[in-house]
Amino acid sequence: MLTPDELGWLLAAVAKGDAAAFGRLYDATRARLYGVVLRILRRPDPAAEVMQDAYMRIWRSAADFDLGIATPMTWMVAIARGRALDLVRSQGEIEEAAAATDMGADESGPADRHITEELRRLLACLGELEPEHRRLVLLAYYSGWSREQLAARFETGLDNVKAWLRGSLLRIRECLGS
Repeated sequence: MLTPDELGWLLAAVAKGDAAAFGRLYDATRARLYGVVLRILRRPDPAAEVMQDAYMRIWRSAADFDLGIATPMTWMVAIARGRALDLVRSQGEIEEAAAATDMGADESGPADRHITEELRRLLACLGELEPEHRRLVLLAYYSGWSREQLAARFETGLDNVKAWLRGSLLRIRECLGS
């Protein structure tokens, strides 16, 4: 596995249209991204399609990557995960996919220590939220629930859901020191 700096360099080269850099980026990250996608979809055929779509998005959006916001792997995982959840949503299986996704799984080694530390900090900050708000944030941002689904689940109005999410995200940001 390449270091975050090496992945960042490859993404910068991809942003300039370097196909060889894209090949190296793909080779270095495909197993990790496929694991994320397969864990959500649980079937190889749609996972392969989502992977293709995710890498096309990475190719087209490489210029948008900002190392000040996320590590390269975190950014790419977010793209792949988002594409997988889009497919799940379109098939109406979001609760099943949420149950299949394991937050603590698949830490693969030294290259992921930075991500692991970020995750520990984030989980500690989530732990400081009220249980209902923590559940709301996880359903929204980890499981991909829409604001409308959350309003129905929590039996409240859409404005309340938006306010709770905003307040919770501000508390998390404060806790993280961002």
